[in-house]
Amino acid sequence: MSNGRDVTARVFVAGHRGMVGSAIVRRLQALGYTDIVTATHAELDLTSQAAVHAFFTEKKIDQVVLAAAKVGGIHANNTYPADFIYDNLMIQANVINSAHQHGVQKLLFLGSSCIYPRMAPQPMREDALLTGTLESTNEPYAVAKIAGIKLCESFNRQHGRDYRSVMPTNLYGPGDNYHPDNSHVIPALLRRFHEAVKANTPEVVIWGSGTPMREFLHVDDMAAASVHVLELPTEVYQQQTQPMLSHINVGTGVDCTIRELAETIAKVTGFKGTLGFDATKPDGTPRKLMDVSRLAGLGWKATITLEDGLTDAYQWFLKHQSEARLS
Repeated sequence: MSNGRDVTARVFVAGHRGMVGSAIVRRLQALGYTDIVTATHAELDLTSQAAVHAFFTEKKIDQVVLAAAKVGGIHANNTYPADFIYDNLMIQANVINSAHQHGVQKLLFLGSSCIYPRMAPQPMREDALLTGTLESTNEPYAVAKIAGIKLCESFNRQHGRDYRSVMPTNLYGPGDNYHPDNSHVIPALLRRFHEAVKANTPEVVIWGSGTPMREFLHVDDMAAASVHVLELPTEVYQQQTQPMLSHINVGTGVDCTIRELAETIAKVTGFKGTLGFDATKPDGTPRKLMDVSRLAGLGWKATITLEDGLTDAYQWFLKHQSEARLS
């Protein structure tokens, strides 16, 4: 399959310090892209319309990868719902609209599998979007991500842009957030099992019943898939999608229970004790498995196994324990 790769294009990766954004930068560099533009939060507040407009005016961007977002686990989403919906809506609106105003024809928006209804048929197909009630614990974040998809599709319809969206399943890997209160399930468990091994703790107790099913994708696979979708020729992308149903699921197509995940993490970290489950804590969505047939039809499949990916993530954690994101 031919691709639309232009390694000389000036590509703005918004959110390059995050786990996903940094992986996309690594992927672009590995493929030979020579003009990658980034900006820290101190350099550019993406929630400021004026600041984003001025940035695009100055930088003369050719392509955009919008990986910037306010993200967190169940606890963070429950505690800061206004922050999650407002910040994400503003970031998306400012970047997508400024890209259009400054003539950027190609943009890739990164969403999340939480856009799908809580009780969506499994595995979740792209056409499950907007067919039911969202999971209450992260509804504000999900609504913002749905709005991002529809922003891209609407600019395509009204202005002939080529703005695409990818929806990853649960991600993990180098650069993840290991904060004790605001992290997702894999970094939270990696940290807790690591600390249990250090302290010789006999038992690790995990939130929830252990029965929910989850799918996990290593962030380097996500980055590879994202760049693959970005580079697809327009006619190929349009053949596999619909104008108002254009987003693409990105995952492995395989899931496991939280208990099975915990057992694998125990193996990776060397924890020899017992596992407990606190069923008084929320489980979240019962199952979240992506149907990835659309992405497979576009020529991409995941390659990193869960155990190999967790081993890689744990090695990164061991090397970066002193960083502020871990405290």
